[in-house]
Amino acid sequence: MEELLQVGILSSTHGVRGEMKVFPTTDDVTRFKKTKDYILETPKGNIPVKVTGVKFFKQFAILKFEGFDSIDEIMPYKGCKLLVTRDKAVPLKKDEYFIADLIGLQVVDEEEQVIGTISDVMQTGANDVYVVRSEEGKEYLFPAIKECILQVDVKNGRMVIHVMPGLMDQ
Repeated sequence: MEELLQVGILSSTHGVRGEMKVFPTTDDVTRFKKTKDYILETPKGNIPVKVTGVKFFKQFAILKFEGFDSIDEIMPYKGCKLLVTRDKAVPLKKDEYFIADLIGLQVVDEEEQVIGTISDVMQTGANDVYVVRSEEGKEYLFPAIKECILQVDVKNGRMVIHVMPGLMDQ
């Protein structure tokens, strides 16, 4: 399991005092008001940062980080991922999973036939769709609905699905 989870991407600067527009990749944007400690994933390594100010504008969170007081100090981090440690992640409800934990799960059907491995999760709004890649490189799309997803075992890296008619005919 991933120990660091992505919650945003630093998009662009905001003003000249070191604030940064962050595109949220979390379902709960209010988390930025609750959690202060984050990690910036940079090409030179991870940097711990502390949020000292939060505003919202359109789809962005505007964050002020401690120790970054000018546009020149924060600009090099444009495009970097904003991460949290798993212990600071938003608590999950029953049958909810972090996308990072689903990627790489082996997918089998009810007869234990291996279909492939989850390579991506598409968020469509209505329900997520799991992209499963077979060993032959073929991709299958399975909706994340109770009728299709029978069991998810993140700890053992496995998902059991019911193949609904037409899903493997793609």
